[in-house]
Order: sequence, then C-alpha cells, then structure tokens
Amino acid sequence: MKGIGAVLIDIDGVLTVSWKALPGAVEAMERLRAADLPLVLVTNTTSRTRAAVAGRLAREGFPVGADDILTAPTATAAYLRAHHPAARCLLINSGEVGADLAGVELVGEGEREGEPEGEGAAGRDAPDVIVFGGAGPEFSYPALNRAFRHLQRGAHLVAMHRNLYWRTADGFDLDTGAFLPGLERAAGVTATVTGKPSPAFFDTALAHLGVPASEALMVGDDIESDVLAAQRHGITGVLVKTGKYLPETHRTADGTPDHVLDSFAGLPGCLGYT
Repeated sequence: MKGIGAVLIDIDGVLTVSWKALPGAVEAMERLRAADLPLVLVTNTTSRTRAAVAGRLAREGFPVGADDILTAPTATAAYLRAHHPAARCLLINSGEVGADLAGVELVGEGEREGEPEGEGAAGRDAPDVIVFGGAGPEFSYPALNRAFRHLQRGAHLVAMHRNLYWRTADGFDLDTGAFLPGLERAAGVTATVTGKPSPAFFDTALAHLGVPASEALMVGDDIESDVLAAQRHGITGVLVKTGKYLPETHRTADGTPDHVLDSFAGLPGCLGYT
C-alpha cells in the first residue's frame, strides 16, 4: 500500500456495528491519527446528522469530529442545491437529518387521507422531488404509494443510496435498495443516487482530503458500494471481513478488491504504521 496519502473509511460495519466499536478499531484510528494521515469517514448512514455521528463515535473513543465526516444527507443537500434549487422536497427517511439538509425546502406529504387525487393539497403542495433516505418504519405502503403517485405526476426521484441491507446487533435489516427498484420500475423513472457508490460522493471526499484518487485508499465492508465503486474511481480499495461482509458476496462480486483484511484493526500495519 505504498504511496497512500489519505484514507476514506466507512463507519457502519467497519468501525462499529450498532454504534459499538469493533475490536481494535479505536486503537487503529488512533495510530492513523498519530501518523498525521488525513482521513475522512464516508457513510451512507441516514439516521443521524454529522454532529450526532461524531458524538456517538467519540463516546466509543474514536478521535473524530463532525468535520471528519461526510454523510449521504450532506451530499444529497449539495446535489439538491445545485440541481434543484428552490425545489419542494418530500423526504422519506428513518431518522432526523434535517440539520444536514441546509438550503433544502422540506415539505409534508402533500395529500391527505380521503382527499380526491389531484385535488386540494395534492395539487397545491405536491413536491417537486421525492428524496429517499434510509429504510425503516417510515417506508410503509401508504408512504411508498404516495411517492409513486407524485412520481407519476412528474416529480424527480433522488436516493441517498441503494444499500440492500445493513448489519445490526440482531442481524441484517433491509434497506432502501430493497424497495427502490420496484418503485423505479412502477413509475418508469430512474433515481439519482447521491451517496456511495456515486462518483460525485467520492469526488467530494477527495476534495475534502485534498488528494488525487491515485493517492487515496477506501476501506469498506460493502464490496460493491464501498470497495469496487472506489476502485472504479481510481481509489485503492480495501475490503474488511466485518459488518455486512459475506463470503458468497465476495465470491460473486463483479470485481476483485485491491486488498482484503480481516478487520480495520489491521490497516495501520499494512500502511507501515507500527
């Protein structure tokens, strides 16, 4: 791993599971900090703001602050401000991330139970953009069906990510990617994805670090969205066998990681920081 000048690090499944530090992760982060290696934590987490993520990680002992974190919501806000300025956006998300959506107008559902379709609030207040965050109880049939109707009326579709699932302390839980393809097919639209694995997300992270892709390394537990997506962007990819890692997913992936580690704890040694 010679020539690496900065590191991009996924959080969930790499540093923590259900926000509890994985063995050796805090110590590994401290070694990278001691070596003055620039780093940014890049995550598709949509349930917490950057400040909340930083606070939760700090309580686990990680030496990071909010400025070290790039989330899918912050990348989404940047995209919406640039491509849909002044748009009315309906957010369907599990978690409160409004603080990271600065400059974005969030609106209510825009229609009421029992109100005739196309009349009243549905016509006056219909959103211009449907924004999907992370899945949870908010991804109910009524919510998805309302989103479908707005898309039929011409609303744009933006998704913070396409993750199929994530690992919790109780096992795997379904995520947005399990619902999004059906909605796209039904409405005849294609979502713009703003978090990983979108190239724009990696560009933002590299700009934050101030290094070219050839000098950066991405560590993740998702072989597709984290590792291979980074490699397609010219970033060295490191897959860790923690979090959502599954041997069969590794075997059937569309590419091969540059490096595979048992866990994040092994990264400093591989970089020569003993």
